[in-house]
Order: sequence, then structure tokens, then C-alpha cells
Amino acid sequence: MEEKEIVEYWVNASDSDFDLSRNLFASQRFSYCLFFLHLSIEKLLKGLIVARTSKPAPYEHNLVRLAEATGIQYSEDQLDLLSDITTFNIKARYDDYKNQFYKMATEKYTKKYLSEAEEFITWLKKYFQKI
Repeated sequence: MEEKEIVEYWVNASDSDFDLSRNLFASQRFSYCLFFLHLSIEKLLKGLIVARTSKPAPYEHNLVRLAEATGIQYSEDQLDLLSDITTFNIKARYDDYKNQFYKMATEKYTKKYLSEAEEFITWLKKYFQKI
């Protein structure tokens, strides 16, 4: 695939995962909503890495490290958000964390992260327009 196609793949996959995250929230599947929220941001960051560096996206799930690889300046609040959302990837996958994660993923908690992530995603997408 050409670089443009790879970037489009990552952006489209991110959009699809974010739509799924919204649907999971609407159906009150909060822990899965948070998990797919992580995937959405991960894929968007990977698309941005490819677009800005012309290198393949790294095999990495840590959103802070992926964000740093984009070469963009982030606020401390944004990095804190990415750090929090990174944990959703781990906590939703591994049995020793799942039970605690299910209890933590209330409607209020999930809505907060869904809203903040949507704002972050909108902000991040402006960097695709500059390329």
C-alpha cells in the first residue's frame, strides 16, 4: 500500500472503533466502550505517525509513547488523559484486572472519558489537515 492508503486505513479504523465505542456506551457496555476508545486513539496516533514520519506505525499500545512519536506538543492534561486511557487496554484484557475494571467502568466514569477522548480526537485530527 502507498503511504496515503496506510494513513487512510488508520484513520478509518480509528473512526470505526470510535463509533463502536459510542454504540457500546449506548448499550451500557461500559468496559468495552473504554477498551474500544483506547483502540480508536491508538489507531489515530499510528496514522499520524505514518503521515508525519513516513515510517511504519510501531508495534506499541502505550498512547503516551505513541503521542510522543508524532512529534506534536501535547499539554500535560492531554498526556494525563492518554496515560489513563492506556490502562483501559490492559484492564479490559487481563483477568486479574477485569473484575476491578468492570466495577470502575460506571456510566458516569465512562461518559467522562468518552467526552474527553472525543474532544482530544477532534483536536488531533487537525494535524492531518496540515500534512
